Amino acid sequence: MSQLEIKNLHVNIADKEILKGVSLTIKQGEIHAIMGPNGTGKSTLAYTLMGHPAYEVTQGEVIFKGQNILELEPDERSRLGIFLAFQYPVAIPGVTVANFLRTALNARRRAENPEDKGIPVPEFRKLLKGHMEMLKMDPAFAGRYLNDGFSGGEKKRAEILQMATLKPEIAILDETDSGLDIDALRIVADGVNALAGPDLGVLVITHYQRLLNYIKPHVVHIMLGGRIVESGGPDLALHLEEHGYDWIREKYENGIAV
Repeated sequence: MSQLEIKNLHVNIADKEILKGVSLTIKQGEIHAIMGPNGTGKSTLAYTLMGHPAYEVTQGEVIFKGQNILELEPDERSRLGIFLAFQYPVAIPGVTVANFLRTALNARRRAENPEDKGIPVPEFRKLLKGHMEMLKMDPAFAGRYLNDGFSGGEKKRAEILQMATLKPEIAILDETDSGLDIDALRIVADGVNALAGPDLGVLVITHYQRLLNYIKPHVVHIMLGGRIVESGGPDLALHLEEHGYDWIREKYENGIAV
């Protein structure tokens, strides 16, 4: 069973320290949620784990499959089995959803076996059709240019479709609920739940309890001031929904939280 182990991670952006010693372990089969106010470092953690060049790691390591992935390029981390669903997915005009997914899947297959000739088109079409039905997506969606002119809900469903196709071992969802109405939220959550299981570990980053009504986490973490200051079960998210962050700020500032 694979696990992603984050050890004392410190990260700067433009010479400003954002993450100040984050430690967290996510195993396949587990769903973790990170909650926290704006500017506390949640998205910084997500982008650092995938290797965004603007984020400078000054201390710590991230171990996955016996490697410190901080030494790897983003595509190498992806081929190793890590996936990031973006809060704001980028549009790629001229590249269809189907072509993008088949190219990404073939890159993953060739990383495992350089002699692999790629997934046959009929097999890929069958695979893609099944995933799109699961996400309640119109088949015509596969022929559209990736995220070009997509609504917020369509962009997020496209991210989950990528996750379903690539079958990562660890998936990071960076505020996947951002900009979604309740119907789109349910569809995206249903897709995540359908993929979650013993082979997939999930890190959900969110501001709001509402997403966690549909994606049930095993562990909830609160991030404040660039650190994880509190961890607990699903009830912790309900407590945040009812009481906000003032209680944890007071606890943290008084030096009680660790």
